[in-house]
Amino acid sequence: MVDGRSFYLYGVKNRFAFQPRYFLFWLLYFVLAKGVFVGYHWSLTHTLPMSTIAGIFGYGLRLDAAATAYVCTLPFLLFIGSALAGPRFPFERLVRFLTAVLGVVVAVLTVADLELYRAWGFRLDATPLQYLSTPGEMAASAGSAPVALLLLLWLGLLALGWWLYTTVVGRVPRLPAGFGRGRAALAGLLYTALLVVPLRGGLQQIPVNQSDVYFSDRPFANHAAVNVPWNVANSLRLQNAGPNPYQFLPDSTATRLTRQFYASAGPDTVSLLRTTRPNVLFIILESFTGKLVGHLGGERGVTPTLDSLSQVGVSFQNLYAAGDRSQKGLVALLSGYPNQPTTSIIKYPRKTERLPHLARVLRAQGYGTAYYHGGELAFANMKSYLVTAGYQQFTERADFARRDQNSKWGAHDHVLLARLLKELPQQRPPFFVTAFTLSSHEPFDVPMQPHFSGEDEATRFRNSVYYTDHVLGQFLQQARRQPWWANTLVVLVADHGHHQPGDTPNHAPEKFRIPLLLTGGALRPSAQGQRIASFGSQTDVAATLLAQLKLPAHTFPWSRDLLAPAPAAWPGGAAFYCFTDGFGVATPAGVVTYDNVARREIEHTGPVPAAQLQFGQAYEQTSFADFLQK
Repeated sequence: MVDGRSFYLYGVKNRFAFQPRYFLFWLLYFVLAKGVFVGYHWSLTHTLPMSTIAGIFGYGLRLDAAATAYVCTLPFLLFIGSALAGPRFPFERLVRFLTAVLGVVVAVLTVADLELYRAWGFRLDATPLQYLSTPGEMAASAGSAPVALLLLLWLGLLALGWWLYTTVVGRVPRLPAGFGRGRAALAGLLYTALLVVPLRGGLQQIPVNQSDVYFSDRPFANHAAVNVPWNVANSLRLQNAGPNPYQFLPDSTATRLTRQFYASAGPDTVSLLRTTRPNVLFIILESFTGKLVGHLGGERGVTPTLDSLSQVGVSFQNLYAAGDRSQKGLVALLSGYPNQPTTSIIKYPRKTERLPHLARVLRAQGYGTAYYHGGELAFANMKSYLVTAGYQQFTERADFARRDQNSKWGAHDHVLLARLLKELPQQRPPFFVTAFTLSSHEPFDVPMQPHFSGEDEATRFRNSVYYTDHVLGQFLQQARRQPWWANTLVVLVADHGHHQPGDTPNHAPEKFRIPLLLTGGALRPSAQGQRIASFGSQTDVAATLLAQLKLPAHTFPWSRDLLAPAPAAWPGGAAFYCFTDGFGVATPAGVVTYDNVARREIEHTGPVPAAQLQFGQAYEQTSFADFLQK
C-alpha cells in the first residue's frame, strides 16, 4: 500500500519529469524524421558506407538538439507560468494544442523537403518563401511530385508524433497540494535555463551551425545530417545579414584577383553584325540544359532547332548559368549581375533598383522595349525587377485568353510565340523585346504527342524541351519572312540548367552548362557557323551584346565581352556559378567546386590549378560584399 508521502513524492517527480520527457519527445521525433529522409532518398543512401549512414544521425544530433531546444522554449515557459498560476491554469490543454500545431508545421516542412531536395539538391530553407505570393505557380512546380505518397508520409508523421507524445510525455500530473508555487516555478526555470546548452549546440564559444554537422566528403551525407526546421529558421535569420559570411581572403587580395579577371587584354572584339542598331529579340529558354543540346555534346535529337542554328549562327560552347533558379538567371542575363549562394537579389527591390539593365540602357538609345511571358510576372518578385528595368510594355498570363492558358503555369510556348510573331511588326524599330518561355518547367505537361517514350521524370522533361525547341523552330521559320527580320539579332539563351537527365548532383558543372546562340538577319554572312570556345557566364551576355551594338558596358562591372580577348590571368576564360551553399569555377583546365559550409573542396575535374579555387573564393567574397552594399 502506498502511503501519503510516497504518493506526494510520486506526483512531484512525475510533474517535473515533464520537461525532460518533452525534450526527449521532440528529439526522438526529429531523429525519426531524419530516418524518413534517408529512406526516401535510398538511391543515394545505399551508396554510403554503414559508418557514414550512422554518422548522419550521430553528427546530426547537435542540430536536432538545437531545434528541439527551440520548440521546447515556449512550452517550458508555460510550465513555469502554470506553477505560478495554480491548478486553474489550463497548462496541459495549451501544451497539447501548441504541440499539435508545431507537429503539423514540422511534418509539412519534412515532407516538402523530401521532394524539394530531389529537385533542387539542397535542404529546405527560406527559398520557397519567394513563391508564396504566387501559390498557383508554386503548386505547378511540384506537379511531378508523387503527391499521394507525400500525403501518406505526412499523415504517417502526424500519427508517429501523436503516438510518440502519448508514449513519452503522457499526462502531466498537477502540482501536489502543499508544494510551494515559488519552488515549483524555480525548478521549472532551472530546466528552462538548461536549454541554452542545446540551443547553442554545446558549451563552445561559437553557436552551432551547419558546418558542425558536416562530417563526410559525400555532400548527400552532410545534407542529410541537417535538421530541416532548424535550417529554415536559420536561413530566415540570416537573410541579407552582415557581415559577409564568405570571407576567405583579405579584402584587398580578393578585390585584386577579381579585378584581374575583368581587366581587358585588348580593345578588339569580333564584330558579328551588319549594323550597330539592329532590333534585338532576346529569348530566354526555361531549363534548357546543355545535356540535351546536341551541338554542345549533349543528347542528339532533342533540340534539332538549336543544333541547326549552330550551323548558321554563332554558338557559344562553354557558357554556364550563374545560378540554378529562373529569377537568378534573369538578373544574371539582363543585369550582368552575379548570383548569391543562399538568397537572390531579386527579393530586394531596394537593391535591384541599383542594378544596371539592358532594357534601360537600350531604351536610352532610342529602343522600344517589351517583355513577354506566358506566366505571372509576380512570381518570385520578378515584376518589381522588370518594372525597374524600364520595360515599356508587359505581356503576361492575364493578357492571354483563358482558352489559351492550357498550362499549369499559364500560356504554353506555342501560344506565347504566336502572340510575339503577331505583335513584333507593331514594335517601333529598333526594339529590344525579351520573351521568356515556360513549358519546359515542371510538371512538363506539353500539348503535343510525346516524341520520346516513357513516363519517368527525365523523359517527360526531355519531351518538354523537344516541344519548346520545335515550336521555336516554327516561330523562327515564319519570322524569317517578316520585314523586321533582316535587321534583327536574335539571342537564344537558357535561364538555368537542370538536374535531369541523369539526376545530376546540385554542384556538378553539367547542371550549369547551357546554350547561348546568336542568329537573325543582322548577322554578317562571315559570322555564320562560328563556334566560340571561350568559357563564360550568363553575366557576360550583357557586355557581349553591348559590345556588338558599339555601346559602353562600364555600368555592368560584373560582365565581360566573350568576343574580346580573354584576361591574361585566364586566357581561355572562366565561368563562376553558385549553388546552395557553394560555388564552382569552370575553365579549360577543368572545374573545381567548393562547399561554403564545410569550407572545403567538393571535387575537381582535370588539372585544376590552386589559383582557380582561390579565384572562386575571391569572386564570391567580393560579389557578395557588393550585394550587401547595394
